[in-house]
Amino acid sequence: MENNVKIYNTLTRKIEQFIPNEDGKVAMYTCGPTVYHFAHIGNLRSYIMEDVLEKTLRFVGYDVKRVMNITDVGHLSSDGDTGEDKMLKGAQREHKTVMEIAAQYTEAFKADCAALNIKWPDYVEPATHCIDEFIHMIEVLIEKGYAYLAGGNVYFDTSKLEKYYVFSSGVDEEELMQGVRDDVSVDDNKKNKNDFVLWFTKSKFEDQALKWDSPWGVGYPGWHIECSCISMKHLGEYMDIHCGGVDNIFPHHTNEIAQSESYLGHKWCNYWFHVHHLNDRSGKMSKSKGNILTVSVLKENGYDPLAYRFFCLQSHYRKPLEFSYEALDQATSAFNKLLKKIAEVKEEGAVDNNAFNEYRKKFEDALSNDINTSNAITVLYDVLKADMTGATKRALIAEFDKVLSLDLLNKAASFGEDTAEVDDELKAFIEAKIAERAEAKKNKDFAKADAIRDELLSKGVVIKDTREGVTWQIQ
Repeated sequence: MENNVKIYNTLTRKIEQFIPNEDGKVAMYTCGPTVYHFAHIGNLRSYIMEDVLEKTLRFVGYDVKRVMNITDVGHLSSDGDTGEDKMLKGAQREHKTVMEIAAQYTEAFKADCAALNIKWPDYVEPATHCIDEFIHMIEVLIEKGYAYLAGGNVYFDTSKLEKYYVFSSGVDEEELMQGVRDDVSVDDNKKNKNDFVLWFTKSKFEDQALKWDSPWGVGYPGWHIECSCISMKHLGEYMDIHCGGVDNIFPHHTNEIAQSESYLGHKWCNYWFHVHHLNDRSGKMSKSKGNILTVSVLKENGYDPLAYRFFCLQSHYRKPLEFSYEALDQATSAFNKLLKKIAEVKEEGAVDNNAFNEYRKKFEDALSNDINTSNAITVLYDVLKADMTGATKRALIAEFDKVLSLDLLNKAASFGEDTAEVDDELKAFIEAKIAERAEAKKNKDFAKADAIRDELLSKGVVIKDTREGVTWQIQ
């Protein structure tokens, strides 16, 4: 099929025409969460933009098959091969088993995706379901001479590759390393500093909770092996697009390519799609820094999760985005104004097919230009200002929302309903409760403050703490 979709390919550092391996079909893979804690909104920015990519490809006519892993074993607290397993760390923190932690935070992640209108991928596979596949790939890599045993572990030998730094495109190692989450510590078992672990045995971490028998001893897989095996299990030997955050580029995606192409004997994935960081004023958001801002926290503070999605769509995925509550307030205000404009569009007249096709093409062109969501939203505003029937506008809004996924017509309908004036008695009750909550917070009785907030929310009153004080509105 013909299309004009162009995306930036991290592998070539160029915006390229997208051409899948199989005409009309897209094999797409997303690096999923390590389910040891809640996903923070920085993580979720990546999933929002990957969701937009998938929906754009569907919008232009592709049949997309999307796969995602769930990391429930193997991801260490360093992205190298050092530190403790993140899942074990989460289990110890909450005095639960690793599998209980995995189930809890997988469900939390699903709930966050639902709140943000992120489509759940077609196939989602936990790493612990694919141990046999991991062992088989490692056996083949050893047979081919790409892996070796040392100190009880199995390592991938990067010296056997013609080029290891596949994403560098001629730049030096120092520039590539700027995306790394943690410095790779020295491991004396490695032949080369860039070698990475395919399988750990009991000689590495005696207290590891999840262990399996293997030809190399009782142990567990390294982190990088899972994405290679899970993608091949569901997508086969050839993949079109692999997605992730920029911090996955090195070493995770670099190592995926090394082991996958050594195992397969041919090129594995043609396009690599990476979403840039969400920063706060102190730098990149990360759980390791302790600044975990979640969807639940946004909701507790009175924000609609879709206002956060709108905030992300206003920026390009390849640019760092700085989060602040002031910025989210501005996005919320803009989102509400947009909903108000949509609410004013009445279902009148007939759909003008020529106008519909013209603006649909403009919207598609914006997204096809390296997923430019900001320009796509501009096309939506152009529709609202255009001289066309209300029926045409509403049809276009519904069409655009297949990708934007902001629930525009539904939210506008409730936004446009006439709300009764707040009577003096209700207003006095709300203000008394806000004053009572302020006193509770002053006394550090946060449980009571939360209970008051929840009481107001149960009555349809949303309160929000701002620098100017507490504001409220009726839902």
